[in-house]
Amino acid sequence: MNATLGIAGVSLGLGGSLLGMITVVSGIVRRQANLLRMGRVYVGVVLAGAVLAFVAMERALITRDFSLAYVAEVGSKATPPLFNFAALWSALEGSILLWALVLSGYIAAVTWHFRKRLEDPLVGWALVTLFVISGFFFLLMFGPANPFKEVAGVIPTDGPGPNPLLQNHILMAFHPPLLYLGYVGFSVPFAFAIAALITGRVGEGWLLETRRWTLFAWGFLTIGIVLGAWWSYEVLGWGGVWAWDPVENAVFLPWLTGTAYIHSVLVQERRGMLRVWNLSLLCATFSLTILGTFLTRSGVLDSVHSFSESDIGAYLLAFFALAVGTSIALIGWRGDRLRSPGAIDSPISREGAFLANNVLFAVFAFVVLLGTVFPLIVEAVQDRQISVGRPYFDRMATPIGLALLFLMAVAPVLPWRKASTELLRHRLYWPAWCGVASVVVAVLVGADGLAPLLAFGLGGFAAGSAVRQVVLATRRQGWRGLVGRANGGMIVHLGVVMIAVALVATQAYTRQYDLADIKPGQSVSVGGHTFTYERTNSSEDDVKREIKAAIRIDGGAVYAPALQLYRASGETIGTPSVRTGLREDVYLTLERTPDPDGTTTLTVRLVPFVVWLWIGAALMAVGTVLAAFPGPRRRRPVEPVSAPIRDDDTEPVLVGVADG
Repeated sequence: MNATLGIAGVSLGLGGSLLGMITVVSGIVRRQANLLRMGRVYVGVVLAGAVLAFVAMERALITRDFSLAYVAEVGSKATPPLFNFAALWSALEGSILLWALVLSGYIAAVTWHFRKRLEDPLVGWALVTLFVISGFFFLLMFGPANPFKEVAGVIPTDGPGPNPLLQNHILMAFHPPLLYLGYVGFSVPFAFAIAALITGRVGEGWLLETRRWTLFAWGFLTIGIVLGAWWSYEVLGWGGVWAWDPVENAVFLPWLTGTAYIHSVLVQERRGMLRVWNLSLLCATFSLTILGTFLTRSGVLDSVHSFSESDIGAYLLAFFALAVGTSIALIGWRGDRLRSPGAIDSPISREGAFLANNVLFAVFAFVVLLGTVFPLIVEAVQDRQISVGRPYFDRMATPIGLALLFLMAVAPVLPWRKASTELLRHRLYWPAWCGVASVVVAVLVGADGLAPLLAFGLGGFAAGSAVRQVVLATRRQGWRGLVGRANGGMIVHLGVVMIAVALVATQAYTRQYDLADIKPGQSVSVGGHTFTYERTNSSEDDVKREIKAAIRIDGGAVYAPALQLYRASGETIGTPSVRTGLREDVYLTLERTPDPDGTTTLTVRLVPFVVWLWIGAALMAVGTVLAAFPGPRRRRPVEPVSAPIRDDDTEPVLVGVADG
């Protein structure tokens, strides 16, 4: 029954996508408003199909229907309910199903938001683009990523459950869905960019329509990435949060181009510039989400995050090529209309700073993309395997990151068009002193090294600039002054500075101590702390056997790093135990199973400022929400648009000069 329901849902989703696409295109071409309005029906069909397929798979997992090959692969009678629910996105086919569900939700939300403008060709072509994307993912579920394929032969009575790494931390229930909300969310602004190119309405109107969609997609992706870093820190036992893993990079790439777009779109809205660049950034961001999906789910990369090898890679590469090719062709077709009416008057201006910001983000994205795909290119061309490791990424990313911190300090105080040296001296006075103070404090507490001290100084400089803007806004308008794109953006900047400084501190100043052959009752003092190994506790359940070492830190609370032996897979997974503090974390890992007399080996890592990563991420989330709404003095401009298609229209009527 679950297979039948699931296939019915996938069929509804695919059929609704195809019929919706055909119906809306026919309505636009024939100028029949009733066909355009009928698109809502097919949106409902797509959403209903995705929900039905999702519910059928969750029902199969909950009822342990091992007749489905997917449940037999990731399900288990012993898996706890939360991880059994999350098992849906723990492997290839389920992740594609989740993608289709999230995308269907976005399509429904777009249709509801623009329910009074469904006759507008811009909205119509955007829906057509979204139908094409949803149709592709439903088509995948009919072919190489069919989650409802039934077991051939004898039906097993139990399964191995999800990968052990994916069922020992609660973040696995939240990290992938939030990441998908961001990843898939960029489909909406991409769809409107394609619609603007098709209709020729490439002015600033479509930007206003998609600003919040882009901002929230970026916000979800940001939080998803940070939760992934938190999961890595809490689960993998290495004491770090970002390892430049190829699949981490695949998620980071659209974040970089999306961040560049969020900054450069301000220039287009204010000065009418960078039209081609902004369209290219949006198309690149969406295309990189497809490329990231290929890297994650095709099995071409060896990563803790990637799924097993499958036949889906060729389909995803073909769709990636289609997205890139269509975008380039449409931008080339509309080249005459994309000429910008404005120009940069001076490089020392806000638009000049945003342009420099975009160049740096583009270079950053290229560096990460090159390091990620270069081993694949070498393997394909020369049939040999190489690896591009963390030293390459750290060496290339450090100067770019420092330059971005400098621009974060300078750009907010620059006026549009041109800035005088006297104005800059006045506005940067206190931020500059904040940077100097940051370096002095860092040196006093023992920091050294050119790159870390530069990061601390520029971080203080950027934080001072952001705080200055926020203080001025709250003085003028009270706490309501925090609402709005400019000041919400400053809150985001403060969060970014916290994360940047914390990352530098954790990478440069983490200390590690190995406590070999430590016995129960023994105390060891290292790094200014005393660790007392009190005892070993062992427990078992239907899934695993767990061994915990009770470690008392500085005579206070007891912490329990553990090893977990999963029966189904035979894997042993370590779980660190962390004492969190504002200044440093004490990070304990149990390195081996204790001997019969309890003797074992512990690793102690003293990791500075990690908690500020999570505080910074929370600030970024708050700032994103504040930036999504207009400030108290902001009035949304009325954008003239092409008249919508009505049932009695014979010729299009253009109103205003929205296209510039």
